[in-house]
Amino acid sequence: MSAPNVVCLASWNVDFMARIAQPLARGQTVMSPQLQRLPGGKGSNAAVACARQGAQVCVIARVGDDDLGQMALSLWTQEGMDIGHVVRAKGESSGVALIMVYDDGDNSIAVYPGAGAGMTAQHVLAAQPQIAQAQVLVSNCEVPLAATQAAFECARKNGVLTLLNPAPANPVPDALWPLVDVLTPNEGELLAHTGEHDVAAAAQVLLQRGVGAVVVTLGAQGCCLYRAGLAPLAVAGHAVRVVDTVGAGDTFTGTLAAALAAARAGHTEKAQTQEWQAIWPQALAQANAAAALSTQAVGAVSAMPTLEAVRAWLAQA
Repeated sequence: MSAPNVVCLASWNVDFMARIAQPLARGQTVMSPQLQRLPGGKGSNAAVACARQGAQVCVIARVGDDDLGQMALSLWTQEGMDIGHVVRAKGESSGVALIMVYDDGDNSIAVYPGAGAGMTAQHVLAAQPQIAQAQVLVSNCEVPLAATQAAFECARKNGVLTLLNPAPANPVPDALWPLVDVLTPNEGELLAHTGEHDVAAAAQVLLQRGVGAVVVTLGAQGCCLYRAGLAPLAVAGHAVRVVDTVGAGDTFTGTLAAALAAARAGHTEKAQTQEWQAIWPQALAQANAAAALSTQAVGAVSAMPTLEAVRAWLAQA
């Protein structure tokens, strides 16, 4: 297997997805006409999206020694990923997500992290050679933050771009923000991490904390890139028939990681800096399109498009 150009700290859980008409009221019970068991976890989803966009992906993960853990290994192998740094935790169960999908395609999720909660800095640092060879390192807030901190410190020492999806919106230590080159929150996560009530103001708060670039996803409205000293760059969304939004944000993050890795490959650090502004419109358009396509089918992984599908769709847009 060739050296990875993207390394993903992969949270893993299995999604148990039920469809209901609308969000439950407190204390309410309803019957669901459908229950599905599907692969999930924000980190795993982003890794799969990344691989389908042509990246060579290495996953760093900790899964249970149950059938759900085997499900992760089978998926990642099928998607062509390097699983040499996946630990199976003896006697522990894998993570589970309980998902309610509503008639309008929106959803609510509760996650039990399982074995993934035991990922440590030592586990991550065992993969230092893979991180050092990569173009982009991706993590999220389902992964223990100490592990992400160690990974991002290693990436920074080796000139590797760091990308953090700050979901769920748990508190992030101040020391981590300056290690984040690209942040991909949705609007709710952006506001939760800053206490602001306005997207632009919230983005400026995170830039002041040291984040290199904030890409806020806005659902059907697309996304917007904020950078210090530069005008915001908005990319319009796509009008599609939404079936299910589960995994759309993860698809965006993974696709953006793959696009940035491809743009950085083969360039010197100086060239990367000079061309950095120019690569954003194409990378964001690709991520936006992939996320939109992913909402047109049920499930996260099952709905993620390939690079060929994204290119064909953009050519017709």
